[in-house]
Amino acid sequence: MISILIADDFDLLREDLKELINAQPDMRVVGEAASGAAIVELARSVKSDIILMDIEMENMSAGVTAAEAIRDADPGRMILYLTAHDTEKMILTAMGTGAVDYIVKGCLDEEVLAHIRAAAAGRPLLDAKVQNTVMQEYNRLRRSERSLLFFINNVSQLTAAERELVHLLLQGKKVKEIAAARCVEVVTVKTQIKGLLHKFGCSRTKEIVEMIQQLGITHLF
Repeated sequence: MISILIADDFDLLREDLKELINAQPDMRVVGEAASGAAIVELARSVKSDIILMDIEMENMSAGVTAAEAIRDADPGRMILYLTAHDTEKMILTAMGTGAVDYIVKGCLDEEVLAHIRAAAAGRPLLDAKVQNTVMQEYNRLRRSERSLLFFINNVSQLTAAERELVHLLLQGKKVKEIAAARCVEVVTVKTQIKGLLHKFGCSRTKEIVEMIQQLGITHLF
């Protein structure tokens, strides 16, 4: 028997879900709440296999806040979001709480039940959009990690003059301004810039500046 807690501030929907779930031979609703704060309290006293969590309740992200509190107190709790929000930003924010699945409201009852059973069996049925969103973010983070390691490795090999050059580039200085600030010839600055571009594998100084800013390592210069 799969035991389920429901959190949703829409009374009619909550009742419909309860009726649907309790009509199944392998499921039962063991508690319900109409707010994020209420489901956190309920989860402390009532154990369940799954918590069906809405996101927008007393505020726009009540379900996400509640999920974080519940998982902090009991990391083993399985949370399955059932929400009307389907933006990539919300999916990533919600799944970042450690939830096992994410369902968008409006799907067939059979789909909701299938997601519940799959999650309880340890084989969540993440929809294609959710999977793609999560994987894209995972790949982006991996690329960022590789880029960060690449840059830090190259930064460690910069000369004092090259570090100063990067510092001035981060300030938006042009070649002539850099030459004047360092009291050197323009050709000298251009030669040093060429060396920087080679070390960082870039074709323009703008690329170096943007990458450093995106990776949040301007403090290294």
